[in-house]
Amino acid sequence: MNSSDTITWLTATTALTGCLWIPYVLDRFRTLGIARTLGNPQSGDADAQSPWARRARQAHANAVENLAVFAPLALLAIALGVGHTPLAAGAAATYFFARAAHYALYAAGIPVLRTLAFLTGFGAQAALLLAVAGVGR
Repeated sequence: MNSSDTITWLTATTALTGCLWIPYVLDRFRTLGIARTLGNPQSGDADAQSPWARRARQAHANAVENLAVFAPLALLAIALGVGHTPLAAGAAATYFFARAAHYALYAAGIPVLRTLAFLTGFGAQAALLLAVAGVGR
């Protein structure tokens, strides 16, 4: 894989999104214990978690929701043969780093920077859409 290809950044983004559950589940083990974490959710479980872990879970949900927009755009860019263009690959790389920053900032409870990271990711999705539409070829 080449770091200037959309497929590389799609793979990295998917892997990142697939791992974002780990920190907040580890916090569940710490705060609720192993048996309760592995059992069926109970009312009050979320409230027992650390504030950062609750925010991390929300950030993960947001990452999954946005992957549903990013992944089809990236796959379309690859299928149309524009995944290697600077616009598409740059947008995909920017999206990856914006989502990583969004997760970290959301979990840390830094709202303004979190929102800027989210908007950067949204802008990267828009740029990828432009690449798919043929802009920059």
